[in-house]
Amino acid sequence: MKREKRWKTQKVSKKQVIEQLKVNAWCWLFMALAVGFYILFQGYPIICSIQYSLLDWSGMTSNATFVGLANYTELLRDELFWNAFANSFKYMGMIVPLELAVSLFLAYMLNNEKLRGRSLYRTMYFIPVITTASVVGIIMVFILGVQGPVNHALVALNIIDSPVNFLGNAKYALLTLVVISLWKDCGTYMIYWLAGLQGVPKDVYEAATIDGADRRQTFFHIVLPLIAPTGGIIAILCAINSLKVFDIVKTMTEGGPYYATDVIATYVYRTAFSSEIGMPRLGYASAAALFFGGAVIVIGLGLNAIKSRLSKYV
Repeated sequence: MKREKRWKTQKVSKKQVIEQLKVNAWCWLFMALAVGFYILFQGYPIICSIQYSLLDWSGMTSNATFVGLANYTELLRDELFWNAFANSFKYMGMIVPLELAVSLFLAYMLNNEKLRGRSLYRTMYFIPVITTASVVGIIMVFILGVQGPVNHALVALNIIDSPVNFLGNAKYALLTLVVISLWKDCGTYMIYWLAGLQGVPKDVYEAATIDGADRRQTFFHIVLPLIAPTGGIIAILCAINSLKVFDIVKTMTEGGPYYATDVIATYVYRTAFSSEIGMPRLGYASAAALFFGGAVIVIGLGLNAIKSRLSKYV
């Protein structure tokens, strides 16, 4: 009897294993296309970049000289690289708090079911996200130009005495890019915050109302602690995306004036594909991209560790 029971148990477990293998096989089958595209358009270029970073190569000839870690050593002495490196993190430090705060404010306001036309407002705030960044940059260059409508309005209202060169002045250029990027990308993080806010049970709001809490008190003392884990994920996404900024900078300032808005993406592009500083250096640009990529990975891991620790106290 014991042997028959054991045999039946083993038979059932084998069936379960076979079923699980079938489920796994279907999962991998559906993932195969995505994994294939990732390997083709992400994995393979990364491997090539690692190879190129060890070469002295312009990318335009068939001759490439192996130089080992010489490109990385040169990076450590390159002032323009470290300027772009610092500007990337300066941009991140300016844009991330603004995007998190503004998008959370908008999401909390638009999550109010009593607000009329909130679907219209959501659409209005999200439209800039689906607008091509290059088109936004070109239009903003005209709007913010010395002869543009913004300067014209400020002078007409006697707010300023003479037109301000927002993009041609190193003092204002980076801040101007931050404001434009805030308007352009804020809708994305607003949607993320809305998803988190809609996960808060309605009973929580009703209980807070019964206890006499107003909307501000409800947000800071009840809602914010509940959505803090979601906020940690949004902060990481926002920080990483800000470090990859390229299109807005390229179309509006191209890293100028005097490299005041030069970030790693524009530095790598200029070094690898542009001849404005001489012969393109694809190998050197690959080394710069990998160096910065490694720094971003370290920062991402650090932010994730901080988020995990803070989640324990929420």
